[in-house]
Amino acid sequence: MLKKRELQDCQALYDLMVDPDVFPFVRHKAYSYEEFLFLTKQTIEAEERGELISRTILDEWGSPIGTINLFDIQDNAGFLGTWLGKPYHGKGYNKLAKDAFFNELFYELSIETIFMRIRKINVRSAKAATKLPYVIFANDTRKALLDEINAGEDIYNIFEIPKDLYTLHTLRCGLSVEEEQHLKEA
Repeated sequence: MLKKRELQDCQALYDLMVDPDVFPFVRHKAYSYEEFLFLTKQTIEAEERGELISRTILDEWGSPIGTINLFDIQDNAGFLGTWLGKPYHGKGYNKLAKDAFFNELFYELSIETIFMRIRKINVRSAKAATKLPYVIFANDTRKALLDEINAGEDIYNIFEIPKDLYTLHTLRCGLSVEEEQHLKEA
């Protein structure tokens, strides 16, 4: 489902990224394949320096379909950035990718908080964020951070995923699945 970024995936990812329904919401925009290749190389190097964490999202056949990233890492926290190619919207890949990525971030890489800054005009992403039971709308509780990312304008809402709330959610869901299996066996 996820793998570290590799240059060999750039052509497939670039072709998906330039779709007009995807491109406006990509954080690091590339206006040519060569620029995308260069940005991917920079991303790989930035991860080696501990500045970000980036993964390629794969479909069930191992084909690249998007990326998921944690940018601007400071104090065991960072900003989530995800995009999927349009043919993969609404098919469950986003949730699977986030579950795998969050598990890696929280339980393997010691991240404590994931922030999401979502443009107010990006209705699709805002709706997806509010569906997640471990996400907190944080415009009021993280006012200083919101002011910093908006820089005097009213562009973004900010959401927060704390490790403890995510862990509680996964424990509850894990218990529910185990209980269902136990009941089916009885």
